[in-house]
Amino acid sequence: MNYSVYPYTLVSAIPKDADSIHLVRPIPAKKLRAILKKTGSREITISESCVRRLSGKERKVIEEAGAELKLRPRRGRAVELPLSKISEIVELHRDERSYREIEKLARVPKSTAHYLIKYSNRNKLKQGKKTVNLD
Repeated sequence: MNYSVYPYTLVSAIPKDADSIHLVRPIPAKKLRAILKKTGSREITISESCVRRLSGKERKVIEEAGAELKLRPRRGRAVELPLSKISEIVELHRDERSYREIEKLARVPKSTAHYLIKYSNRNKLKQGKKTVNLD
Protein backbone atom coordinates (compact mmCIF):
# COMPACT_ATOMS: atom_id res chain seq x y z
CA MET A 1 0.00 0.00 0.00
CA ASN A 2 1.31 3.46 -0.95
CA TYR A 3 0.64 6.15 1.65
CA SER A 4 0.93 9.91 1.04
CA VAL A 5 2.64 11.91 3.79
CA TYR A 6 2.29 15.66 4.34
CA PRO A 7 4.26 17.75 6.87
CA TYR A 8 1.19 17.81 9.15
CA THR A 9 0.55 14.04 8.92
CA LEU A 10 0.79 12.36 12.33
CA VAL A 11 3.17 9.41 12.60
CA SER A 12 0.46 7.51 14.49
CA ALA A 13 -1.91 7.91 11.52
CA ILE A 14 0.40 6.07 9.13
CA PRO A 15 -0.37 2.34 8.85
CA LYS A 16 2.40 -0.09 9.76
CA ASP A 17 1.82 -2.10 6.58
CA ALA A 18 2.60 0.81 4.23
CA ASP A 19 4.87 -0.68 1.54
CA SER A 20 5.90 2.68 0.17
CA ILE A 21 5.55 6.29 1.21
CA HIS A 22 4.94 9.26 -1.05
CA LEU A 23 6.30 12.56 0.25
CA VAL A 24 3.98 15.30 -0.96
CA ARG A 25 6.12 17.98 0.70
CA PRO A 26 9.47 17.71 2.50
CA ILE A 27 9.04 16.73 6.14
CA PRO A 28 11.42 17.18 9.09
CA ALA A 29 14.19 14.58 9.36
CA LYS A 30 13.06 13.53 12.86
CA LYS A 31 9.54 12.79 11.65
CA LEU A 32 10.86 10.99 8.55
CA ARG A 33 13.07 8.79 10.73
CA ALA A 34 10.07 7.87 12.93
CA ILE A 35 7.93 7.01 9.89
CA LEU A 36 10.61 4.83 8.32
CA LYS A 37 11.18 3.06 11.65
CA LYS A 38 7.46 2.42 12.14
CA THR A 39 6.68 1.19 8.63
CA GLY A 40 9.97 -0.33 7.60
CA SER A 41 9.31 1.04 4.09
CA ARG A 42 12.13 0.61 1.62
CA GLU A 43 10.62 2.76 -1.11
CA ILE A 44 9.89 6.49 -0.99
CA THR A 45 8.33 8.21 -3.99
CA ILE A 46 8.63 11.94 -4.43
CA SER A 47 7.89 14.58 -7.07
CA GLU A 48 10.67 16.40 -8.91
CA SER A 49 9.84 19.74 -7.28
CA CYS A 50 9.83 18.18 -3.83
CA VAL A 51 13.16 16.40 -4.29
CA ARG A 52 14.80 19.78 -4.99
CA ARG A 53 13.56 21.05 -1.62
CA LEU A 54 14.70 17.98 0.30
CA SER A 55 17.39 18.92 2.84
CA GLY A 56 20.68 17.12 3.37
CA LYS A 57 19.48 15.78 6.74
CA GLU A 58 16.40 14.22 5.17
CA ARG A 59 18.48 12.63 2.40
CA LYS A 60 20.83 11.20 5.01
CA VAL A 61 17.91 9.71 6.99
CA ILE A 62 16.61 8.02 3.85
CA GLU A 63 20.07 6.68 3.02
CA GLU A 64 20.63 5.38 6.59
CA ALA A 65 17.28 3.57 6.53
CA GLY A 66 18.29 1.82 3.32
CA ALA A 67 15.24 3.19 1.53
CA GLU A 68 15.18 3.88 -2.18
CA LEU A 69 14.13 7.35 -3.35
CA LYS A 70 12.13 7.22 -6.62
CA LEU A 71 10.95 10.17 -8.67
CA ARG A 72 7.26 10.01 -9.50
CA PRO A 73 6.64 11.29 -13.02
CA ARG A 74 4.66 14.47 -13.33
CA ARG A 75 1.24 13.80 -14.75
CA GLY A 76 -1.49 16.18 -15.73
CA ARG A 77 -4.96 15.74 -17.07
CA ALA A 78 -5.19 15.45 -20.85
CA VAL A 79 -7.35 17.81 -22.89
CA GLU A 80 -10.59 16.08 -23.81
CA LEU A 81 -11.75 18.42 -26.56
CA PRO A 82 -12.01 17.50 -30.23
CA LEU A 83 -9.40 19.01 -32.51
CA SER A 84 -12.05 21.12 -34.27
CA LYS A 85 -12.98 22.80 -30.96
CA ILE A 86 -9.32 23.48 -30.13
CA SER A 87 -8.76 25.03 -33.56
CA GLU A 88 -11.90 27.14 -33.13
CA ILE A 89 -10.63 28.51 -29.79
CA VAL A 90 -7.22 29.35 -31.26
CA GLU A 91 -8.84 31.07 -34.27
CA LEU A 92 -11.14 33.13 -32.02
CA HIS A 93 -8.08 34.35 -30.14
CA ARG A 94 -6.31 35.21 -33.39
CA ASP A 95 -9.40 37.30 -34.25
CA GLU A 96 -8.60 39.29 -31.07
CA ARG A 97 -11.54 38.03 -29.01
CA SER A 98 -11.29 38.24 -25.20
CA TYR A 99 -11.18 35.12 -23.05
CA ARG A 100 -14.71 35.84 -21.81
CA GLU A 101 -15.99 36.07 -25.40
CA ILE A 102 -14.20 32.84 -26.29
CA GLU A 103 -15.74 31.21 -23.20
CA LYS A 104 -19.25 32.15 -24.35
CA LEU A 105 -18.78 31.39 -28.05
CA ALA A 106 -16.91 28.09 -27.71
CA ARG A 107 -18.69 27.02 -24.51
CA VAL A 108 -15.50 26.03 -22.69
CA PRO A 109 -14.20 27.36 -19.37
CA LYS A 110 -12.12 30.51 -19.59
CA SER A 111 -9.17 28.76 -17.95
CA THR A 112 -9.24 26.00 -20.58
CA ALA A 113 -9.31 28.59 -23.36
CA HIS A 114 -6.36 30.35 -21.74
CA TYR A 115 -4.42 27.08 -21.44
CA LEU A 116 -5.05 26.16 -25.07
CA ILE A 117 -4.09 29.61 -26.34
CA LYS A 118 -1.00 29.77 -24.15
CA TYR A 119 0.27 26.48 -25.52
CA SER A 120 -0.87 27.06 -29.10
CA ASN A 121 2.34 29.05 -29.60
CA ARG A 122 4.20 25.76 -29.36
CA ASN A 123 2.14 24.50 -32.32
CA LYS A 124 1.43 21.19 -30.62
CA LEU A 125 -0.73 19.99 -27.78
CA LYS A 126 -1.13 16.69 -25.96
CA GLN A 127 -4.61 15.20 -26.44
CA GLY A 128 -4.98 11.94 -24.55
CA LYS A 129 -1.97 9.84 -25.47
CA LYS A 130 -1.53 11.56 -28.85
CA THR A 131 0.30 14.77 -29.67
CA VAL A 132 -1.74 17.07 -31.92
CA ASN A 133 -0.19 19.74 -34.15
CA LEU A 134 -2.11 23.03 -34.23
CA ASP A 135 -0.73 24.34 -37.53
